[in-house]
Amino acid sequence: MQDILFDFISKYVSLTEEEKNALLSLDLFHSAKKGTILLKEGQKSQENYFVLKGCIRVYYIVDGEEKTTAFYTEMEGVTPHCAINETYSEYYVSCIEDSILLVSNSDMGVEMNSKFPKFEIMCRMLSEELLAKKIIDFDEFKISSPEQRYLNLLQKRPDLIQRIPQYQLASYLGIKPQSLSRLKARILEKSTE
Repeated sequence: MQDILFDFISKYVSLTEEEKNALLSLDLFHSAKKGTILLKEGQKSQENYFVLKGCIRVYYIVDGEEKTTAFYTEMEGVTPHCAINETYSEYYVSCIEDSILLVSNSDMGVEMNSKFPKFEIMCRMLSEELLAKKIIDFDEFKISSPEQRYLNLLQKRPDLIQRIPQYQLASYLGIKPQSLSRLKARILEKSTE
């Protein structure tokens, strides 16, 4: 797993052996089983997660119903708002597959950034990329119909269609599971015409 991590980092900055060893000394690698809840609503946490293998989901519970807002898969990271603001979480973060995660916190980040400034540069670059992606995703979601959202997902993240339970996928698209079934059937019918 460390090779996967170092390959990813090399896309942003090059690391010396000393920097690699310092990173490994932080004991960042954690395994989590499918169904593990990493963060609960009302909980405080300083932990950030980066997915090396597997899939994690962010969801709220609104009127007793789960509302999925994001999926994070390989080479994607999530920093819960509560880790930044030192407040209580408003949502849940859970593993929907067996996962291998890098788990860090702000203290580790401060320590690494002070010892090795290039980590701060890499984190800034990653944050900028993530923010731009989130803005685009949010805008597309707001202006798209459920069918367009599904087609966008098929085009941009086809792996999620196979990996995610249908009810969670429907929630993510902002529709009911029955509506997703009808929508898939309609798209299939159109493609065979």
